Amino acid sequence: MSTSTTPAKSGFNLDRGVMLMASIITLTSVVLAAFVSPWWLLLTTFVGLNMLQASLTGWCPAALILKGFGVRSGCAFK
Repeated sequence: MSTSTTPAKSGFNLDRGVMLMASIITLTSVVLAAFVSPWWLLLTTFVGLNMLQASLTGWCPAALILKGFGVRSGCAFK
């Protein structure tokens, strides 16, 4: 019996994965804006706008990417 778990078999689902990706990209963008260039805040803006359109339409590019890696559906993105 293998003890390793893949994201598709653990409690990890698309909803949590999308939130994880959005938070990592947003926090990375803020750090880069603070230490490299304020232009990195455009990436934060893009992530925010993408989250807004995903909440309105139910279509999310990040969910499609994660689904391609075999992450199981959650209740928001199927």
